[in-house]
Amino acid sequence: MQAATDLTTLGQRIRHFRGERGLTLDQLGEQVGIAGSQLSLIENGKREPKLSVLHALSAALGVDLAELLSPEPPNPRAALEIELARAQASPLYAMLGLPAVRPGKGISDEALESIVGLHRELQRRASEAIATPEEARRANTELRTRMRERDNYLPDIEELAEQRVAASGHRQGALTHREVSVMAEQLGFRLIYVDDLPDATRSITDLANGRIYLPPASIPGGHGLRSMALQAMAHRLLGHERPGSYAEFLWQRLEINYFAACCLMPREASVKFLTEAKREKRLAVEDFRDAFGVTHEAAALRLTNLGTSHLDMTLHFLRVNGDGALQKGYENDGIPLPADVTGSIEGQWVCKKWSARNAFDRTNRTTENYQYTDTPAGTYWCATQTGRTDAAEFSITIGVPFQDAKWFRGRETTVRVESRCPDVTCCRRAPEELSDRWDGRAWPSARLHAHVLSPLPSGRFPGVDDAEVYAFLEAHAEQ
Repeated sequence: MQAATDLTTLGQRIRHFRGERGLTLDQLGEQVGIAGSQLSLIENGKREPKLSVLHALSAALGVDLAELLSPEPPNPRAALEIELARAQASPLYAMLGLPAVRPGKGISDEALESIVGLHRELQRRASEAIATPEEARRANTELRTRMRERDNYLPDIEELAEQRVAASGHRQGALTHREVSVMAEQLGFRLIYVDDLPDATRSITDLANGRIYLPPASIPGGHGLRSMALQAMAHRLLGHERPGSYAEFLWQRLEINYFAACCLMPREASVKFLTEAKREKRLAVEDFRDAFGVTHEAAALRLTNLGTSHLDMTLHFLRVNGDGALQKGYENDGIPLPADVTGSIEGQWVCKKWSARNAFDRTNRTTENYQYTDTPAGTYWCATQTGRTDAAEFSITIGVPFQDAKWFRGRETTVRVESRCPDVTCCRRAPEELSDRWDGRAWPSARLHAHVLSPLPSGRFPGVDDAEVYAFLEAHAEQ
């Protein structure tokens, strides 16, 4: 498209200079040794002239070759015509199945400007990060596949985080709020805690005034605030631009989460801690969590970052809702995660016999739930911890193939179950006697999950209202 645009600009400049000289196509063509019809194709950007023809045109029009080849449109009208040609050559316009508009002399400058303006708006709306549920699932699937191919490990971000943490003065233990503030100051930002952030945002970065706005520091524990601040800084450090698609938005979110985890659990210190625990055969997410002052989920996810590259093991991670639906998952150990026809795992029900669901039935949930599970792909050992948000309960599971269980605390558990999923006779189909008794005699009213039907909210950043963000920044700009 860029090459076609350059030819269009060249053609416009030749036409412009020809018009200034009062020459017709045939007259100029005769001077340079080509037919007027051939010159017309050149002026319309449909044919690339030979170098000899360009030199001849330069001489005939009395302009330097460099001026003739300038990438700038010769006048405002030509700029509009070039922009229109570029827009009509785009895949977005082709999808509409509409004929191209030729900007001849019969179209006024005002009409041409209106047409180009419509194309700009069409492009703007198309470029907003909007995704239907199907698009979101496909994007998530592609992202999970991409990370599995890399063993969930991003060395460039690991190295960047090591450098920034060291520069903050951090030496050992949990990364402190003060050290996070120092990292922000080194990037030219100040952390400000406010209680009126727009509902759809976790933080807002004021690039003009060097401020990162975060929720109130009085949040219990404040652990999440360190991560939010680090994520906001990561956008700047990683050179992110506004996402052009939902897939790009997801990748950026993954990168900033990865950076935050690398800072809160630095690679060198984490690998040392985990390697020592493995040597002593006492690996445990609980201990890793407590050593670095993070959440259980963050520690479990970080273990998947480091496990294959530094501990020589494959593993899987699951976050499962209380109703059994898989909210988040990663695996490079071959465990058969439930998936739909697109390969998406989000929202799929996990086998009722897996530790991720059995843990909800435990009376004592203060410690992890350990279990061996025989599956069609082999036997896996898992450790599961449950938790609760304001909305619902959830479980966090980290698991490894049977041969790697020997490195973990809890390997001595005698709990062992068999899972035949995705075979429906495993846990999806009701026992025959219950089916005979109730088939055709029950009519449950299903709870509608609105997010299954609705597209993600549009906007430069999915789900974020620009008007609210700008109003917030304006209100705080003078403070």
